[in-house]
Amino acid sequence: MVEIHLYGNIRKYSNGFALAGDHKLVLEPDSSETLESLLTRVGIPENEINHIFYNSKLLVSRSKTASMFGLPQVNDDTLEWNLAIPVDNGDRIGLFGLDIPVLSM
Repeated sequence: MVEIHLYGNIRKYSNGFALAGDHKLVLEPDSSETLESLLTRVGIPENEINHIFYNSKLLVSRSKTASMFGLPQVNDDTLEWNLAIPVDNGDRIGLFGLDIPVLSM
């Protein structure tokens, strides 16, 4: 199963799904599922997401300052929105809405 944690105004997309906790979706990944296809499947538009965490590491952000906080990152360039990464059982995805402009520790 894949866990998708929804933060900020992205939480509105939890409607219609069985939640496994506070705004957490738990889904079985399709074979050859990517993060991009998973977002499409659950109906969350990419343009409404400000930051994405993939297995507790920052994957992408619309904020140029996000990488300055010393957070673990998947890639060096967190501004490059490549969501064609595979999603497998056990993965945890964190989606932060546009109403959360800055990440801090």
